[in-house]
Amino acid sequence: MSGAPDLPAALADFGAAQLAAVIIAVYLVVGEPFVGYVLHRRFEGRLRTDPAARRSFYRRLLVLEWGLALVALVVWLAAPEVSAAEVGLRWPTGWPGVGTWLAVVVLGLLVLLTTRALRSGAVAGPPPETLRRTRPGEARHAEPPGHSTLALLPRSRSERRLFALVGVTAGMCEEWLYRGFFLAVVAALAPGLPALVLVLVAALAFGVAHAYQGLAGVVTTGVLGGVLAGVYLDTGSLLVPVLLHAAIDLRFLFVPSSALPSAETPERA
Repeated sequence: MSGAPDLPAALADFGAAQLAAVIIAVYLVVGEPFVGYVLHRRFEGRLRTDPAARRSFYRRLLVLEWGLALVALVVWLAAPEVSAAEVGLRWPTGWPGVGTWLAVVVLGLLVLLTTRALRSGAVAGPPPETLRRTRPGEARHAEPPGHSTLALLPRSRSERRLFALVGVTAGMCEEWLYRGFFLAVVAALAPGLPALVLVLVAALAFGVAHAYQGLAGVVTTGVLGGVLAGVYLDTGSLLVPVLLHAAIDLRFLFVPSSALPSAETPERA
């Protein structure tokens, strides 16, 4: 990995900001899954009665992601011994290796296949009534994980405009948080970790952060996070992962609303 970033060699490199850096890293792994789950369940509840629920949820995501990214940026700026290159804020200095290229190609094929399936209307229509039965402790409005994720996708023109901002934001903020900042903290806490271990750690953290999508969502986003981490470590820059991540999210703009399941099913008494 000729373009691999020069990751921090010790937590002391963060200086006075080292405690804050660890707290943010822990939050990304422990706090973010809980916050995401709560916000999504509340969104599902509003979706049945409020036509502006998606737009409101998108705006909340924009505030939360940019806010957390800004906090991490301030913490990094307070650590002068950690250079921009050590958190991926530079131009690429190398090309991905063969293994990383292969993973990107496979991921790209899966993205194309899933997008094609969505466009074909394979998931259109409300989920079966039996699947909407709740389990003990769940909210009455909780959907099966797959359908609850699809409920996030935009239907109207105004929702698509906001979703485009969300997709770009996810590409920029999540790559900065989960690849640039998070891996810098992990490397500082455990110096000398092999690149493969860093990729696995990044995959696990990113997958768990999407726990609200269910097990399938955790696995899918975990694989995505691992591939993007591999690209980052190979190129030494967040640029290519940001572009790939944004493109993967923005593909949903090409899925017509008629091909998506109806999430505005009235609640059962």
